[in-house]
Amino acid sequence: MQKAYEKYKESGVEWIGNVPNHWEPIRLKFLGALYSGLSGKKGDDFRKEDSEFNHNYIPFTNIANNFEIDLEKLDSVEIFPDENQNQVEKNDLFFLMSSENYDDIGKTAILLDDTENTYLNSFCKGFRLFDNKDLDAKFLNYLLSGDVYRKILSIEAKGFTRINLQMGKIQNLPVVIPASKMEQSKIAAFLDYHTTLIDSLIDKKEKLIEKLQEQRQAIINEAVTKGLNPGAELKDSRIDWLGNIPKHWKFIKISSVAKQNQYSITGGPFGSDLKNEEFTPEGVRIIQLQNIGVGEFRDHYKIYTSEEKADELFSCNIFPGDLIIAKMADPVARACIMPDFDRRYIMASDGIRFEVNDEKVSSKFLEYAINSKYFNFQAELKSTGTTRLRIGLTEFKKLKLLLPPRAEQDIILEFLEGKDSSIKKSIDSINISIQKLKEYRQSLISEAVTGKIDVRDWQKPNDS
Repeated sequence: MQKAYEKYKESGVEWIGNVPNHWEPIRLKFLGALYSGLSGKKGDDFRKEDSEFNHNYIPFTNIANNFEIDLEKLDSVEIFPDENQNQVEKNDLFFLMSSENYDDIGKTAILLDDTENTYLNSFCKGFRLFDNKDLDAKFLNYLLSGDVYRKILSIEAKGFTRINLQMGKIQNLPVVIPASKMEQSKIAAFLDYHTTLIDSLIDKKEKLIEKLQEQRQAIINEAVTKGLNPGAELKDSRIDWLGNIPKHWKFIKISSVAKQNQYSITGGPFGSDLKNEEFTPEGVRIIQLQNIGVGEFRDHYKIYTSEEKADELFSCNIFPGDLIIAKMADPVARACIMPDFDRRYIMASDGIRFEVNDEKVSSKFLEYAINSKYFNFQAELKSTGTTRLRIGLTEFKKLKLLLPPRAEQDIILEFLEGKDSSIKKSIDSINISIQKLKEYRQSLISEAVTGKIDVRDWQKPNDS
């Protein structure tokens, strides 16, 4: 266990607290300069692989998902010789300045490799250390990844549907660092070693979850296309990859299992019908794409509008028990059942509200069917878009549903819910252990970069 430093002093920054006696406070703007990402680009400037002016750029996901930039996960954009765009360099840090959630805002990543003619996403800012500063860039990235700094940047961010961080908040951010670059590098090496071990454990657990999810999906696919009776008489589905299906099952349009009323299958409002200025701190919750998971409602992203606006957009209202479906990938047409947190909600523009006719199909069986392989395959075929698939409401209504008789649905549903419950319990247990590892990882980073532990005498084990 690492010991503390011998002497501490007040940092002069309330939210940082005490720091080792020889560490010094300084604002980021005195350590380096921020530069902007891509500017003036249009949608058709991207992924022009055949153009001689096509260059790589770092997408925001590469920063949101990584501590170090992964050069295998770059995107491309057309940059002409007369454009004044900033190129990235080795040891640059990158800040995520705009995001759809507070978890990612202010996230940093570092470029540790040499690269040429590579640019930066427009939602990000680059940070390049001044040449005369004796500073370890990786240490600084660890520092800014610590809980203390992540929380303060999240507090400084503003916005409803899109959260933004002002450039000045980064420039004036106070940091406290060891005066010696050798000490900074030792802290970075200590964290490299320990976070690599932790990340390896997390990776193994995440791979186990992937296998369980694949197993779950295979069980669902089999049950909603073949049923549970191995002796059932079969017929040709006339779909090569699907093969035979039970003879008494029928393909029908999905629209035929909705309730027969005017608003049983509706999309969200057009963008002009629900503007940013109509969002409110509380009221009727707006359901976004981020809330729609594959068979699960994701409760982490919350924005609202007024009761009056929800009344005005009554056709876009969602009620507990309705099925909600995503028009956009990934994957396209994924679905989940709306929980009963509130009495009503509003669907955003890229979603579909589906009111199920319970006499023909149960909502849960339909959720399983829509999230199955055969239905997803249809949805992708009827979708448009290259970078991100999108299905329109009219095309969605035409998709075919493979449906057994109502009584047989209930038997299949009971089987699936039993299997699902068992697999989800295993996944939940693994996720809890992953979360604990992530919390330990974050705690270790914060303790090291704020001087709560002294790692100056730490030595990397010989067997590593």
